[in-house]
Amino acid sequence: MSNGTALIIGAGSGLSASLARQLHGRGYALVLGARNTDKLSALAEETQARTVALDGSDPAQVDALFASIDGPLRVAIYNPSARSRGPVAGLDPEEVRRAIEITAFGSFLMGRAAAGKMLDQPEQDGKRGTILFTGASAGVKGFAQSASFAMGKFAQRGLAQSMARELHPKGIHVGWVNIDGGIANTARTERMDDGSDGMLDPDAIATAYMQLVDQHRSVWSSEITLRPWVETF
Repeated sequence: MSNGTALIIGAGSGLSASLARQLHGRGYALVLGARNTDKLSALAEETQARTVALDGSDPAQVDALFASIDGPLRVAIYNPSARSRGPVAGLDPEEVRRAIEITAFGSFLMGRAAAGKMLDQPEQDGKRGTILFTGASAGVKGFAQSASFAMGKFAQRGLAQSMARELHPKGIHVGWVNIDGGIANTARTERMDDGSDGMLDPDAIATAYMQLVDQHRSVWSSEITLRPWVETF
């Protein structure tokens, strides 16, 4: 029997795939949203997921996605982010605008739609649902030549904080996850961990997300940081 629906926007390989597998293993009916759903065919077959092609920063497409979800939505995760890298004086304004739309405005659109759906559904195990945003250390400190990424992630973090204060008392758990380090990816040579655990393991990250999903409401975390043991800060 399904535990309800779990939605991942910005699905792909790496972290998203690990999240999909763990949510599927827990009995959730999965919906995977991405710009290019062709790349999701194998993962969708493995996890029995429904795929939806969408631009997460488009209000009409996001609203249509949520309208297509039948039954209770128990987990919603937003992964997409973008950046325009380079000296601030040389950045293209339209590229910066687009980066912020994907990282920050898209987070708002998902958060808005997920909150609206969850508020109208009954509680299960003391909560109506869980909304999680994949953040980064750029949401805590801005790095040189990464202004657009910092702007988007700071906005996303502020959104999550505001939503948590508003929605926690209404039974919806909201969390922002600071991914403070590089994520290992066995499909990319430059992203392969050398065995030292100096990069974040995507399966271990997904386990941390599941811990947020499982948290008792008396100890809900609104923000956590995941950092390799060798990472300085």
